[in-house]
Amino acid sequence: MQARSNPNSIPNSIDETLSLLQRGGYVADRSLATVLYLSLKMKRPLFLEGEAGVGKTEIAKVLSAALGRPLIRLQCYEGLDISSAVYEWNYSAQMIEIRMREASGQKSKGNLEKDIFSEKFLIKRPLLQALEGSPSGPPILLIDELDRTDEAFEAFLLEILSDYQITIPEIGTISAKQPPIVIITTNRTREIHDALKRRCLYHWVDYPDAVREMEILKTKVPGVGDRLSTEIVAYVQKLRQQELFKNPGVAETLDWATALIELDKLALDPQAISDTVGVLLKYQDDIARISSSEGTKLLNEVKSELVAQG
Repeated sequence: MQARSNPNSIPNSIDETLSLLQRGGYVADRSLATVLYLSLKMKRPLFLEGEAGVGKTEIAKVLSAALGRPLIRLQCYEGLDISSAVYEWNYSAQMIEIRMREASGQKSKGNLEKDIFSEKFLIKRPLLQALEGSPSGPPILLIDELDRTDEAFEAFLLEILSDYQITIPEIGTISAKQPPIVIITTNRTREIHDALKRRCLYHWVDYPDAVREMEILKTKVPGVGDRLSTEIVAYVQKLRQQELFKNPGVAETLDWATALIELDKLALDPQAISDTVGVLLKYQDDIARISSSEGTKLLNEVKSELVAQG
């Protein structure tokens, strides 16, 4: 296959999309690469749903680096409104301008109002920045953890994603010359309305199986030894089968491996698990359970299974 002339261009196939992600150190399965490829080609937002820590946000970061496009991130939270997400006026600068005009004797109210409500005094937030684009091409707009916002903001976002434009009453309508590449993530703490999902391509990002998690671990933490990496992945995989309040994500697996390397561990043992369980688990009830005999029992099962596998 002939190589693309521009390595930062949109991939032309699913295989090229897989290669793009791999260049960024992201180990994806083919189903994710397929929906990402279609999202890029069809210029549709990509809606990624899944548990926290499975790598949803990382996809946007990898795309930004691989395509050479700026990453504009809107971190969602309860109470997020237009002034934080889209734009607001620089009221302090406007007041200074008004006083300076008054001091200089300028009396024209019409000209003053027109001047102070101009782009000079406009503070541009992530959504407006994304519509303006960049010299290197449409930016990557990451709308992270949308489920943390309320339904009113979700409805407002729906309007923006429909036409990729924003109306500022004092200035007019600002439209994107080229739509940004939009990645929306949610941890599914609440359901997102179907109307927004219909405008996106959807993918559920699940926990990786043992083979892919091992590949991720070797890619992200290259200093981990074979025995330790095998035991870490097997232990985390078995841990996710338990009834925990919050299963460890891939991010926690990587942090745990790094912590064990820092402690010069070559293999898992009950003391190592007890000492570092706070890196892997984030809720006290889960930590208490694994710090007890239950954690040792899981470790013994892991080691027995690995011995049996040869």
